[in-house]
Amino acid sequence: MTKALNVSDGDAGAAAPLITFEVVTLFPELFDGFLSASLLGRAVAGGLIAVERTNPRDFAPGKHRSVDDTPYGGGPGMILRVEPFAAALAHIEAQRGPARKILMSPQGALLDQQKVQALSRLGRIVLVCGRYEGFDERVGSVLCDEELSIGDYVLAGGELGALVVIEAVARLLPGVLGCGQSIEDESFSHGRLEYPQWTRPLTFQDRTVPAVLLSGNHQQIASWRRQEALRRTAARRPDLLARHPPNEAERALLEAQGESPPGLEKGAPKGEAKP
Repeated sequence: MTKALNVSDGDAGAAAPLITFEVVTLFPELFDGFLSASLLGRAVAGGLIAVERTNPRDFAPGKHRSVDDTPYGGGPGMILRVEPFAAALAHIEAQRGPARKILMSPQGALLDQQKVQALSRLGRIVLVCGRYEGFDERVGSVLCDEELSIGDYVLAGGELGALVVIEAVARLLPGVLGCGQSIEDESFSHGRLEYPQWTRPLTFQDRTVPAVLLSGNHQQIASWRRQEALRRTAARRPDLLARHPPNEAERALLEAQGESPPGLEKGAPKGEAKP
């Protein structure tokens, strides 16, 4: 009924995973490649995370194990029934304990880094994935604790969204990346995009690495990176500035260059967005 990717149950000396993801999906095989390669593959193999997969079709009644039906009131497509998902979630809790139950849905709150950080502090998360035309309303309102969306577009199912959640959360856990500084410096960690990065060659198609990065002056480099991160955020994601207005130090960096982020006026109270 279930398929797992985690440390061997026979290894009595293995430490418990930092977090366990329970995925409820009609297509558990979609996770095989992604969960066995690269960062997540190493985290699973190292026992840092565990991923259990449960197919609600295993809990559907009848010879054909049907999980869907036509919608009340008419309309196109088929709707996933509540009973198989209720039984699957009850089985998960009985076998491995309670968890935060999240329905992957375009109607859910938009996933962002702040939410990812909150999820990383949980020990167990259930990610419920849909297919077809959608769910019976009671899957979300009765069975799950919340709904999450990864963006304003339509996919064939919730599996890709579940994988996004798993990777985004897993990489915040100690030991998964292997470098805590990488987490602190990357995009969205402080409401800003990451500063531009450069490596060899020194010049490519008439574009040369900024001189400050060659200076060896770490204080100047750090200041340049903060400024470039702020500039890039203002140019590409002004919505982030609306949610995380520049503080006094950031304003000083911009004003030193004679710039001001879009939507913010010079001389306005520090850290406050323009009305």
